[in-house]
Amino acid sequence: MTEANPPLEANPLLENWATPFAIPPFESIQIEHYRPAFDTALASHRTEVDAIAGNDAEPDFDNVIGALERCGEDLHRVAMVFFNLCGSHTNDAMQEIQRDIAPVLARHSNETLFNRDLYSRIRNLTERRAELGLSAEQARVLERYHTMFNRAGALLEGAERERMGEITQRLAVLGTQFGQNILADEKAYELVLESESDLAGLPDFLIAAAAEAARERGHDGKNVITLSRSLIEPFLQFSERRDLREQAYNAWLSRGENGGETDNRGIVSETVALRAERAKLLGFDNFAAFKTDDQMARTPDAVRELLMQVWTPARARAEAERDKLQQIAQAEGGNFAIAAWDWRHYAGKARQAEHDLDETEIKPYFQLDRIIEAAFDTANRLFGLSFRALDDVPLYHPDVRAFEVTGADGRHIGVFLGDYFARPSKRSGAWASAFRLQDKLDGEQRPIIVNVMNFAKGAEGGANLLTFDDARTLFHEFGHALHGLMSDVTYPKISGTSVARDFVELPSQLYEHWLSAPEVLGKFAVHYKTGEAMPKALLERLIAARNFNQGFLTVEYTASALVDLEMHLITDADGLDVTKFEADVLAGIDMPQAINMRHRVPHFAHAFAGDGYSAGYYSYLWSEVMDADAFSAFEETGDIFDAEMAEKLATHIYSAGGRQDPADAYTAFRGRMPTIDALLEKRGLTDAA
Repeated sequence: MTEANPPLEANPLLENWATPFAIPPFESIQIEHYRPAFDTALASHRTEVDAIAGNDAEPDFDNVIGALERCGEDLHRVAMVFFNLCGSHTNDAMQEIQRDIAPVLARHSNETLFNRDLYSRIRNLTERRAELGLSAEQARVLERYHTMFNRAGALLEGAERERMGEITQRLAVLGTQFGQNILADEKAYELVLESESDLAGLPDFLIAAAAEAARERGHDGKNVITLSRSLIEPFLQFSERRDLREQAYNAWLSRGENGGETDNRGIVSETVALRAERAKLLGFDNFAAFKTDDQMARTPDAVRELLMQVWTPARARAEAERDKLQQIAQAEGGNFAIAAWDWRHYAGKARQAEHDLDETEIKPYFQLDRIIEAAFDTANRLFGLSFRALDDVPLYHPDVRAFEVTGADGRHIGVFLGDYFARPSKRSGAWASAFRLQDKLDGEQRPIIVNVMNFAKGAEGGANLLTFDDARTLFHEFGHALHGLMSDVTYPKISGTSVARDFVELPSQLYEHWLSAPEVLGKFAVHYKTGEAMPKALLERLIAARNFNQGFLTVEYTASALVDLEMHLITDADGLDVTKFEADVLAGIDMPQAINMRHRVPHFAHAFAGDGYSAGYYSYLWSEVMDADAFSAFEETGDIFDAEMAEKLATHIYSAGGRQDPADAYTAFRGRMPTIDALLEKRGLTDAA
């Protein structure tokens, strides 16, 4: 994207996009287009909303809810382009706009959600819903609007209403700054490996990726480890330099906690206090109670019960794992207790000893292009989808790939974008998002869905190789993508992934199961040099080791979820010492000393770079109870691609959006709700002490 000064009258963000499949015209969009586009779109949307609220006609579904669903098209388009790029390809100028626009958008939302006349019309429909002759989908959309207005504070009066508006605007500012601070810390850090001794133990594929990272950061001829997970995790596993492992690990651990302008602890303290105040204004005891009230879990107690059911066996397993690692270290002459920066290093050696598996032996079989093909092929075998590469469409970065998605009947389903490699302009992590949602409100609008990853790029001209965990991440995010692509609802409010937060991870986590199937690995895990399939014996050992180190993995995740929950049970967070609170919660659950939270609070973007997973990081585990049970449904048929079961999955889960309560959706697919048993068995925790 260029940054020349454009004439304001030519703003591509506000024009009809005459591009293939109406993909945003990225090459025409310049920095200076965003704020004028936002201002114009906000004013237009305000006029539309005021007209709906002020309509003298008797309220009916179409002139209230239907009208709300149709309005704000320009605002949705501008926001989707801008905020997607804020995550995947940002710069200083965009970050400045992001900081400026966040409170403006929050204020605009408040003006809509606090509009008394508009809420009165929605409440009128809710009270008369039995006589309106609504379809099941329309009834669900009406219910979601009524709930949204209530939870935003539409019933508040006077000073309380004013204070709620102040809180939401301030939280928008804090969430934006939190995320930008993490990105700044990640961009600033680089571990330059200067000498041959610095490379001790590193395999060729990691050296190649570190050399490419060095080249991108202006250190040609050297090797650099960044805080991209696809670089730092294999470095922690393979490096024989314990001092460098400690240095890199502590940098990873301390993101958002380094003092100065990018320190997030004050932001967290203020955020928690404001969320607690917000919940109290809405009549809830605490923010966790407010957040879970509209989720499948319903109460914080239900969340804690699930987490502790998993925590107890996971901690026991992790302690046993640590003892094995300690034995290996001592056998090598290591006169130290296993620390967090040692765990992955010795776990790799333990896996080699127990399962005869070495990442250097496995990784050549996991080529990025082949794993993308595997994800596509799985979708074809389950749902009849096909993927055609698009070569001549606008893209926001040269690394992005585009595909047209079609159904079994050849019908256009949507466009899928894949953005796979780490770069300094992209925040860490992996996610799915949309540049356009599916709906059938006024004709068929098909979605544009994007997956964003942070894989380490191989040497120029060389293969891009993944770890097995990377491959699992790709399948996970593609499951989210399918949830958006296969959506088949009328109204945008319930399109795609617009479901309860503790249900949204079901389609993604369920999709991961197919990667581990011999039918998939046997076909797509092929050596990048020879093209030969992974040997059967190696494949069997890889599958047999799927629960290796599961105590560690479960502990680091569950600890994060418990800290998130406990922090949002606070009723008075003024002066909260974030570091001490985190440490106290971990001490209370007897956190193993050699393991840290998967996401420490100062860089816990799920919980604090916005409101998405706040008091909701448990959602992955809640959904995992369902995904373990759901895959068992396929296994019980004797065919993991069983056509009848796949059709049920498509109908009730992947294409259904939020058109019904998630428990009803799952029951429609499976015939019952699941128990935790399948999850514990999947993680290999059923025999943990």
